Amino acid sequence: MKQLNTSLMHPAEQLVLIISRIYRSGMTTTSGGNLSIMDENGDIWITPAGIDKGSLTPADIMCVKADGTIVGRHRPSSEYPFHRALYRMRPKMKSVIHAHPPALVTFSIVHEVPDTSIIPQARAVCGPVGFAPYALPGSEELGEKIAAEFQRNPAYKAVIMENHGVVLMGEDIADAYQRFETLELCARTILNAKTLGQPNYLTDAQILQHEQSIPTHYPHFMNVRHPSEERALRAEICRIVRRACDQGLMCSSYGTASVRWQGNDFLITPPGVTRWDIDADDIVQVRDGMVEAGKVPSRSVALHQEIYRRNPKVNSIILTQSPALMGYCTTGIKFDPRTIPESWIFLQDVPQFPFGSQYDDLDTVAQSFTHFPCAFLANDSIIVTGDALLNTFDKLEVAEFSARSLIMAAPVGKLHPITDAEVEDLRIAFHVGE
Repeated sequence: MKQLNTSLMHPAEQLVLIISRIYRSGMTTTSGGNLSIMDENGDIWITPAGIDKGSLTPADIMCVKADGTIVGRHRPSSEYPFHRALYRMRPKMKSVIHAHPPALVTFSIVHEVPDTSIIPQARAVCGPVGFAPYALPGSEELGEKIAAEFQRNPAYKAVIMENHGVVLMGEDIADAYQRFETLELCARTILNAKTLGQPNYLTDAQILQHEQSIPTHYPHFMNVRHPSEERALRAEICRIVRRACDQGLMCSSYGTASVRWQGNDFLITPPGVTRWDIDADDIVQVRDGMVEAGKVPSRSVALHQEIYRRNPKVNSIILTQSPALMGYCTTGIKFDPRTIPESWIFLQDVPQFPFGSQYDDLDTVAQSFTHFPCAFLANDSIIVTGDALLNTFDKLEVAEFSARSLIMAAPVGKLHPITDAEVEDLRIAFHVGE
């Protein structure tokens, strides 16, 4: 996994970058949460106690030296004891994140652990998840209980804290953050699915088959050309992917975007690159079914290629996991855009295909985009197509916002879709399908 390039960043800069992402994403509060990094000297760099998480600067970050000396203009986080305990117990781990993201806090206060088999890549990213019993925040006892839970299973890199929040470890800050963001996505997906009905979890056999179906070998071509219009498309893909991350429509571990370049040739994002930090050099050119030498395209590249081949009006594709739409993807419950006129104009009717269909029934999935701009792959992703990348992104936003509204409506009362006659009026007035 190519992650945030921190090789030239001071630990204090890394911590400010990640805590600002967490805060902007609504996964901690002004006063909540704390992050730390242990450097090569054994010094622990940690966020300060009682300082606004929305305006931290590198000068605010505290350092607790290996000999216990405290350096900085504030106090270290009150949760420093459990950070120290985890580094002592897991010397290969160099970063710790503790925060109170809403969905994971929900699990903590009902004393449950999210089942990461809800989404195929989540188990690989998050691993098994532990549950630590309650202790007074900031106490040595809390550090001991969290450390004991991590000690109980050496595979644990994430632990839910009873009536508190979550703590995660990583080999660096980007590794810990990716685990944190992915686990919160799992939790939000499960909560949305439970609001709608009953989540469908994947079996070990399904996850294994999914992993084995992912292509690993691609024909390559040399002499890659990068004319100005191709470079402009690369930059546009990077902008939209980062924007999707900012909007909560992609997370660091998942999300694919592609754009038709010329004919059926296209540009596509790669796997194994943190979505927040993708850059133009990461984008992969696909020409005549071959990929540019030295690069690996998204695991869904065959689906993108087939959609472009069959649908000449499709010029861009986004495949992602956003929490409200994934609530529908993981229950099999129909997502009905006919409840909101704008939603139907943008999305029309949205078919859902069984898990693994992008490998097992590629032709059927690709052909569906002749009639529909959006489709669901059960427990896997949402696929949205459009005539330009910004247009496709707009459709994704409309779909996720609509799904949020429908989920929030579920406890209120019965949904009342617009009628077939009203849909036909929309079709005519807005030239839908022409």
